[in-house]
Amino acid sequence: MTTSDQRNTVPDYLSLLRLDGRGFVLLGAGQGIGEQTAHALAQAGARVLCVDKDAQLARNIAEAVGGIACAADATSRADMQRVFDTAREHFGRIHGVVDIIGVAGIKPLAAVDDTSWDQQFDIVVRHAYLAIQIGGEMMKADGGGTFAFVGSLAGDRAIPNEVAYAASKAALHHLVRSAGAEYAPHNVRINAVSPGFVRTPRLNQRLSEETWTAVGKAIPIGRAATPAEIAGHLLFLASDLSAHMAGEIVTVDGGLSVLAAIPRITFAPSATPTP
Repeated sequence: MTTSDQRNTVPDYLSLLRLDGRGFVLLGAGQGIGEQTAHALAQAGARVLCVDKDAQLARNIAEAVGGIACAADATSRADMQRVFDTAREHFGRIHGVVDIIGVAGIKPLAAVDDTSWDQQFDIVVRHAYLAIQIGGEMMKADGGGTFAFVGSLAGDRAIPNEVAYAASKAALHHLVRSAGAEYAPHNVRINAVSPGFVRTPRLNQRLSEETWTAVGKAIPIGRAATPAEIAGHLLFLASDLSAHMAGEIVTVDGGLSVLAAIPRITFAPSATPTP
């Protein structure tokens, strides 16, 4: 097919969304965005290795989507090697990784100690580096694949009391950009979704309904995202619909980050023009 023919061909767009028979590793599958993403991948036809540190949560979601459960600590190199070896054993090859893992430590910088700082970077950045290094090399050897990570608005904007979390998410964003550029020539595409506020089970436990109402008033769309809405964007990044994306951070925040923080200003009436 010539270049001209390729430009004029109308693809089967729905088929580009399908993942039939493809093997996916889902890190952080047990609840919230991970749980919804497991359903999204399975509905698109993927075979899913459902990984969670909590073995029972891994079993629950694997049973719900017809996947395979795997309990692992994603910050452990040995555990991550086992995860990808298990996926290869069951699927033959790994076509994609979707990585939900990340916990926000919320406290002023002065209250952050060395242990909590290191833990924040382990749970956000170290495990992602391990996933790319181990899983990315397997994909490269097998002809390619996709990674879809979950970043955060905090990785691009200053949010009160989230210095450690924000710094770790900013590092994750740049890991995605840099690794995305390095692996793209090998047909391994690495991208991320960057959500704003999402009503996950963890945040629902920490924030009151009054707080959620206030959050909604600050977002142009008028509310926080649901986990399913973030899962939909992860499915897009996992599919061939995003085939020309590499090293991209896709913001999904209801328009929150497009607003400028400016003081309230009262304008004087316009002067009446004279004839």
